[in-house]
Amino acid sequence: MLTATNMRLSRIGDKLTPPSNGFAWIAKMRPHFAEFLATFVDVVRAGSFSGAARRRAVTPSAIVRQIDALEADLGVALLIRSTRALTLTDAGRRLHERAVQHLSELADTHAEVAAFDGSVSGTLRIACIPTFGKRYVLPVVAALQVEHPALKVELDLTERLADPVLERLDVVIRMGALTDSTLIATKLAPLTRLLVACPAYLASTGVPESAADLSSHRLIDKLHGADLLGWRDVLGCPAGHAGNGLVMFRSDDFEAQRAAAEAGLGVAFLSSWVVGPDVRAGRLVRLRPGGEPWNDGPSGIYLLRALPQPSAKVRAFTEALRKSIGSPPVWGP
Repeated sequence: MLTATNMRLSRIGDKLTPPSNGFAWIAKMRPHFAEFLATFVDVVRAGSFSGAARRRAVTPSAIVRQIDALEADLGVALLIRSTRALTLTDAGRRLHERAVQHLSELADTHAEVAAFDGSVSGTLRIACIPTFGKRYVLPVVAALQVEHPALKVELDLTERLADPVLERLDVVIRMGALTDSTLIATKLAPLTRLLVACPAYLASTGVPESAADLSSHRLIDKLHGADLLGWRDVLGCPAGHAGNGLVMFRSDDFEAQRAAAEAGLGVAFLSSWVVGPDVRAGRLVRLRPGGEPWNDGPSGIYLLRALPQPSAKVRAFTEALRKSIGSPPVWGP
């Protein structure tokens, strides 16, 4: 039976609870417990040992050893392992719920205390969509690291809506209209979406004067996702649906879609931060059927954080990114 004397979590029903004297438990906690707990959360998030290993830049066997040590320390199985998948046990599910909460609190405490120190150091964890990260975030963090050699950076390039609280991220860059949230938002730039095509394509097909004219045009669309490019805002339905254009090229990569438009494969609907420089250089032509009503609503590019008091590294990154983007934005057409 697990008791407080061996400093392991005791079980009450299907709950995992620490001994009543929490401070004594923390003081006598086994070395690396918090580290192994964070590894466990990463394994659950990734759904595999190999996925967590890639995130933490270690070997899968190192991840397995940490999970084995955590299970041995707690005296319960946390994961059911098979050749196909990992499944949480009841104890693992409860530990994961508590671990996410407590690791977030530890990260918040660390950031709040570190904010009293003006030094830009530690690990800055950022999540944003891949193309924006490569174009605009990477140059900024590279310059910051030259200026502040003690600063480390983890840049998660992803299209999912990353949660800075659950995923222990310092900042997340999101685009579009903000929903109600407890997160603190800093607007980096307006979000403007453009209909574009290359001059050669328009010379052969003609310039669409209205959204209805697009029904006879070749369109460039996203490969996966429910109308994530927003064609519905232009056509009233997804691209290619009910005779609204013919989708001839699909890709999940914004750079590939931009290149496809430049190559004359059709009309693309992309953000100005993707195609603005190409419009300015004349490689693409901005189309304005109906006066671009899709740009009338409130929309922007935002940097989101969970902590009311940003750390020195978050302040430095925010200021550097805003300066790099400029006002009006450097990518303006």
